[in-house]
Amino acid sequence: MTLEYFARHSSQPQLNQKDMASPSIIDFNDYDLTKTVVDKDALLKVLRQRGRFEMVDGLLHFGAGDDIVVGYKDIKSDDWWTTDHIPGRPIFPGVLMVEAAAQICTFAFMHHSEDNMDKFVGFGGMNNTRFRGTVVPDSRLIIVGKLLRIRSRMFTYYTQGFVDGKMMFESEIMGVVV
Repeated sequence: MTLEYFARHSSQPQLNQKDMASPSIIDFNDYDLTKTVVDKDALLKVLRQRGRFEMVDGLLHFGAGDDIVVGYKDIKSDDWWTTDHIPGRPIFPGVLMVEAAAQICTFAFMHHSEDNMDKFVGFGGMNNTRFRGTVVPDSRLIIVGKLLRIRSRMFTYYTQGFVDGKMMFESEIMGVVV
């Protein structure tokens, strides 16, 4: 049996051009990435995560009803995960990158309608997730979300994360009102 046979008869998705990094959702030259437009206090009035799971430090671009949201997470050398993931070489966990993206998208979803503000949104899933680099302490992870679909009880955003202009991850994030 050849590789070609397995490729035709496998239930697993085949690698193709989609496995290469997608173009950036935004042109970073069009955005002021130095000015926080929604601070952590305002985020915490909407998002329900607390303590170690407050994954968003601020938004750099946000407009109620806008299809694009840009936020950030400052990755610090004294963050709770640094001693265990990975000892001697801390790497920000990919699952936390995606969680940060989900929180940014949830904040934007909540502002699409006043009816959403009292709802609780849970993680509905993710598709086409790829990690493209390592995020290490003392860096800023810029997360961009672009709205793909929205309904009264669910949303899907395409998200990307960047450090110093280099893509670290991309994923479709789904949220569901629970």
